[in-house]
Amino acid sequence: MAQHRSHSVAFKRQVSQEYLGGETLHGISKRHDLSRNLTRIWVEKYQAGGLDEDVAAADLLQVYEARIAALERLVGRQALELELLKGALRPEPRPRSGPTSAIIGPAVSASLRDAG
Repeated sequence: MAQHRSHSVAFKRQVSQEYLGGETLHGISKRHDLSRNLTRIWVEKYQAGGLDEDVAAADLLQVYEARIAALERLVGRQALELELLKGALRPEPRPRSGPTSAIIGPAVSASLRDAG
């Protein structure tokens, strides 16, 4: 299976400039081991201003900002879930009215019958 290569913006700009400088599409493609169609695409992008470093950097920055926003939303959701789970696992506070025993349980409150 053929492996896809990744080329830098500088290389794409160089190939486009060679073509616009008068070299043949076949010669450039053969020398750099590229398809002629890919070279045509790069030349069109170069002429449209898509291979400028500033444009490429802005596109990359936009992709990174979108990824950061998605990750921040995920972290917020997970933090909310953690707080919810911590609240569900928190034991009820014991009343401070008196001592408790593991054997007989909490102390029984005095009833009206015992008072008189």
